[in-house]
Amino acid sequence: MKVLDETISQLTIPTPFAVGDTHVYVLKGDTLSLVDAGVKTPEAWEAFTIQLKELGYYPNDIEQIILTHHHPDHIGLVEQFPRANRIIAHENVNLWLTRNEPFFKHYENFFRDLFQSSGVPDQYQALLNKLRAPLRYAGQGEVTDVITEGDILPGHHEWSVIETKGHAQSHLSFLREQDGAFIGGDHILSHISSNPLLEPPINELDRPKPMLQYRANLEKCLALGITTVFPGHGSVFSNVEELVPLRLTKQEQRANKVLTLLKEYSQTPFQICQQIFPRQYEKQLDLTMSETIGQLDYLEAEDLISKTCEDGLLYYHAR
Repeated sequence: MKVLDETISQLTIPTPFAVGDTHVYVLKGDTLSLVDAGVKTPEAWEAFTIQLKELGYYPNDIEQIILTHHHPDHIGLVEQFPRANRIIAHENVNLWLTRNEPFFKHYENFFRDLFQSSGVPDQYQALLNKLRAPLRYAGQGEVTDVITEGDILPGHHEWSVIETKGHAQSHLSFLREQDGAFIGGDHILSHISSNPLLEPPINELDRPKPMLQYRANLEKCLALGITTVFPGHGSVFSNVEELVPLRLTKQEQRANKVLTLLKEYSQTPFQICQQIFPRQYEKQLDLTMSETIGQLDYLEAEDLISKTCEDGLLYYHAR
């Protein structure tokens, strides 16, 4: 537990995921708020309550929950606060908190169709049956207050909402303009680059392109006057103006590797994925295909490649 200033404290919660510990934040103001809610495990709850008590609070003192995005390691404990009758988040979070069954079927069908058209062999399609597995670590509830870009956080008038889609289609961050403090969720981390993850379209016809969103929203951060980032994982940091160009350059270097492969011959996304993630793609097909298709989206947006559909399969070609 770290008291970061007189209104915000960071609590660190263990997770069963490869990313490691996650941070949640207790935010004082007109209302006592919890920003993000860890994972739904006994170990997470124990760690949370011990640290909360060190701050002088109990779960019953939390009055509302604010969420940066819908991933299980950020929404797990939302049901544990008897007085928190408000959940404040992007509208897309509600699909996950309410376990919206039509959306989940849409989600699974989207990946099934995408993987099929991307050349993923049938033997790997069974991995799609595990898409819901992480939900056992996620809490259930309902978003009561939908927030979006430019809104003010309820109960915390000094914090404004910044849309930071890319890592998730529900991702929001929060900026305190008076001193440049930034609660960034998983949008920008000090030690690793966030994965822009594929998701199905919700209200639009075409699928989102999270790599392009992620790049645009990283660049947006450079204009916000951010001085200190309170992240969802890793250490608090201040070097946003140095870090963002590094993240963008690293992504461009990865994309250039993909372009080099396509200059040899035209390939499906899965063929590219196998070559750039030879050790990971079989066990982490969803993550590695997200990264691969993200790089292809970027190269296509830069007009460096084109794509065609042949017998139901997508092939990408270097220009």
